[in-house]
Amino acid sequence: MTQSIQIKDQEFILHPNGGAFWVEKSMLLISDVHLGKVAHFRKFGAAVPQKAIHKNFILLDEIVSYFKPFQICFLGDLFHSSLNKEWQFFENWVEKTPSEIILVSGNHDIIAPEKFEALGIKIFQELEIEGFLLTHHPEERDSYFNFCGHIHPAVRLHGFGRQRLKLPCFFKKKQQLILPAFGEFTGTYVLEPTKEDEVFAIAEGDVIKI
Repeated sequence: MTQSIQIKDQEFILHPNGGAFWVEKSMLLISDVHLGKVAHFRKFGAAVPQKAIHKNFILLDEIVSYFKPFQICFLGDLFHSSLNKEWQFFENWVEKTPSEIILVSGNHDIIAPEKFEALGIKIFQELEIEGFLLTHHPEERDSYFNFCGHIHPAVRLHGFGRQRLKLPCFFKKKQQLILPAFGEFTGTYVLEPTKEDEVFAIAEGDVIKI
């Protein structure tokens, strides 16, 4: 189940796969996929299942099929490191995906821009669109609402007794929304919300406001 939120009179739909859909622009925002990370770790002997490579592309197909966006904007760390065999999977995915694709560069995006441009993907350091600022790292800028990633936000919930549960989340501040890491093999970082913050946790295929 998705969650719809209003920001600056615009509608954004939060999806349990970890993306946010900007309805008025038909733009799907996705952050921190970290493609290539599984192959990178397997190369150095880590016991990561081969099938984890394909999981990211399955999740991407699911969310693109759900929203059918005109444009997909990756908010950084699309690819984890240097080129490896997952790049070919990515090329195949781009070829069959009808949406226009753009990338706001993140700290892990070290692959030559020419490789992305050859696939028709434009790269930006940041994007300013009608009062919204799209970045990889969280930014604060007067009069702008910031969409970003990088943090891999999660929230820790406490139950009866000593029960604890850590869930990835969309973490909304007054002028900022931090997207969860989209990638299947990324890890999370627990943030402590204040009374002014809003947290939308992802649990068992649902986006739940905490």
